[in-house]
Amino acid sequence: MASAQLSAISSSISTASFEGLRPSAVQFASAGRIRIGNLSQRSFRGLVVKAATVVAPKYTAIKPLGDRVLIKIKEAEEKTEGGILLPSTAQTKPQGGEVVAVGEGKTIGKNNVEISVKTGAQVVYSKYAGTEVDFDGTKHLIVKDDDIVGILETDDIKDLKPLNDRVLIKVAEAEEKTSGGLLLTEATKDKPSIGTVIAVGPGHLDEEGNRKPLSVTPGNTVLYSKYAGNDFKGKDGSDYITLRVSDVMAVLS
Repeated sequence: MASAQLSAISSSISTASFEGLRPSAVQFASAGRIRIGNLSQRSFRGLVVKAATVVAPKYTAIKPLGDRVLIKIKEAEEKTEGGILLPSTAQTKPQGGEVVAVGEGKTIGKNNVEISVKTGAQVVYSKYAGTEVDFDGTKHLIVKDDDIVGILETDDIKDLKPLNDRVLIKVAEAEEKTSGGLLLTEATKDKPSIGTVIAVGPGHLDEEGNRKPLSVTPGNTVLYSKYAGNDFKGKDGSDYITLRVSDVMAVLS
């Protein structure tokens, strides 16, 4: 009887719900109860659930306050480049959209700092940033100005204009062979943490609200933190990553 109950419980749990968990981390202690062992902070990424706040139809406008920005989220791609329809579970979650409203900015020291983007701009934002809002039948996101990674001036990520202290890096290609000459499969290739800086933001704000230039420049080859930033695929098939300059550990020469 207990095994039948456990089977019923197990079948009702989506495997996607446990994406990112180590196999040894989930233990079924008894029927009707699941015990999760020691998990790192990174292990919970697959469990992030964002329920959108629904704004009633009687409200006709949303005005962000302070340094917040309202973004109309770009719809997920429903087809691959080859025209194959994707199920909803396989569609890539958008990380971009159009700015539809901005706040008045914020005050740092004696300076009033305006929002970095204007209404109508196409932007890319951090993967887990903001509060999702269902407004006028469309999904929107309210984020802080600092959570916007950059302005996308074309439909290719390589043309991204980073904001604040963000850096756009073209990731170096993974090694195809070991030092002994053995060919590596895609699964066994180490994820590179080296790349070339393509573009940099205007710099972070100091305590007086003044911009401080970044310590790296376009063309630098850099070593960066392995699990930092947001990954993107360029139209040319190359891998790109955007991250904060504080996640860049060294310049290589």
